[in-house]
Amino acid sequence: MKIEFERLNHVMLCIPEGKEEDARHFYGQVLGLPELRDQGYALPNGAMWFQMGDIELHIRAEPLMETSQRHPAFEVKNLDAARQLLEENGIAIRNDSPIPDRKRFSFRDPFGNRIELIEMLVPTKQDLI
Repeated sequence: MKIEFERLNHVMLCIPEGKEEDARHFYGQVLGLPELRDQGYALPNGAMWFQMGDIELHIRAEPLMETSQRHPAFEVKNLDAARQLLEENGIAIRNDSPIPDRKRFSFRDPFGNRIELIEMLVPTKQDLI
């Protein structure tokens, strides 16, 4: 069994609490990234999402923590099989906050890096091309 990776879906960066408008200005105005405001659902944990080419950039305020929530998120074809494989190898799975158009979970690699795996429940923009 192996995980069937599709593509990089998004990268999440963290900012200090209270700096959301500064981040919105930098990423939206300075870098010129379109903000994805209307997804048809509320974004989890006060996040803001921007379109960056064919991936998304997610920004979220985070207090200083020993283990950051910064992470890459990879789309896979077989999320349930990926979960099984990781659990069979003793990797702890974290069920992340729900998002209506995707199934997802995250885990930490042996070095403490957070990695998110996603299986889209509706066609992505890439699928429609």
